Amino acid sequence: MDDFLAARSQMALSLGFHIIYACIGMVMPFFMAVAHFKWLRTGDQTYQYLTKAWSKGVAIFFATGAVSGTMLSFELGLLWPRFMEHAGPIFGMPFSLEGTAFFIEAIALGFFLYGWNKLNRWFHWFTGIVVGVSGLASGILVVAANAWMNSPAGFELVNGQYLHIDPIAAMFNRAWFSQALHMCLAAFTATGFAVAGVHALMLIRKQNQEFHLKAFRIAIVFAVIGALLQPISGDISAKDVARRQPAKLAAMEALYHTSQPAPLLIGGIIDEKNKQVKMGIEIPGALSWLSYGDFKAKVKGLDQIPVDEQPPVAITHYAFQVMVGIGTLLAMISIFYLVLLLRRQNLLQAKWLLKVFVYATPLGYIALEAGWVVTEVGRQPWIIYGVMKTKDAVTPMPGISWSFYLFSAIYASLTVIVIFLLYRQIKMVPKLYSQPTSAV
Repeated sequence: MDDFLAARSQMALSLGFHIIYACIGMVMPFFMAVAHFKWLRTGDQTYQYLTKAWSKGVAIFFATGAVSGTMLSFELGLLWPRFMEHAGPIFGMPFSLEGTAFFIEAIALGFFLYGWNKLNRWFHWFTGIVVGVSGLASGILVVAANAWMNSPAGFELVNGQYLHIDPIAAMFNRAWFSQALHMCLAAFTATGFAVAGVHALMLIRKQNQEFHLKAFRIAIVFAVIGALLQPISGDISAKDVARRQPAKLAAMEALYHTSQPAPLLIGGIIDEKNKQVKMGIEIPGALSWLSYGDFKAKVKGLDQIPVDEQPPVAITHYAFQVMVGIGTLLAMISIFYLVLLLRRQNLLQAKWLLKVFVYATPLGYIALEAGWVVTEVGRQPWIIYGVMKTKDAVTPMPGISWSFYLFSAIYASLTVIVIFLLYRQIKMVPKLYSQPTSAV
């Protein structure tokens, strides 16, 4: 493996793992806070047990997210020193603020985990809210930095020098809102379906049904809302990408030739040699409308993009199809669940429905990973879109492939540890919380 490929593979692997840990860490505190609120309002001890169980999960993912995030910070300097040399002073503000949010989250989590029987009960609940809000803020700030790579702003490039730097303009670049919105909804959808799926499995096995039914109902609310709002977010993102990164849009849709109007492609097998798509379904004019709100609008194809600036079409297109396909499926499941809910379907008697949620457990994270592939691979060959190419930013240090194997082993170990801890936690529920805890 050459050093350039090793550097890119290591970054892809690190982001692939970290995004899962980070998204769960962003979302689970809100599940925990809802369960805690219900206990405080109703006095139902099951909600207290659920709050304490979920708080353990929050602690696990906070720790693993911190480790994987720290590793990513080292990797930015180790693998991409030329990128950080120029970009660091420009988009450093969101990273600095993310560090602040991280410390606030850590302090609040400490208060929450050790505050039982010691803090005022509503203040104790509030610390859990702070954990969620600060974690969500961390995620948004990191996405703002990534958005800057897709839509660089806040500087002027003069004779190879980055001058007149404006960190505020860099942080609030044109891409930050659409990317942050899409990412947050994806996190809630993926985590909501994953948590609901785990508790649905426990319901099928008839284990502690009251506990798992309450947990399922909390998680599925977040999942359904996220899944139904995600298409709106996707539409905003599509229109934004069409204007800022026409090459990425063309790769997403495998649009080899500029078209007016442009059809929306569903599925298909990419033939990069002949620059065509086989066995795909085309919806006439739909891509023009999704991109510009006009069924007759012209959409730029790859034929108008220099060959050395074209993203890898096959990877980008297939990842995009996976993301959209799973997102559509989860939205359909959400609508179906709402219909059954309105009909007052007894969830415990509808085992087939519970199995649907069990099968859907990993789908949100598969879509999440596919979405990040679209974002990152679709930007290639640029690390800073239109400014610096990825090959010009990589470290000149030889032997990076060894670093790839080392970091791969670390992430694999982290994953095994997380799975073991979560499995043990699920097995101990709710026996671990059999004794009620009073609140001050």
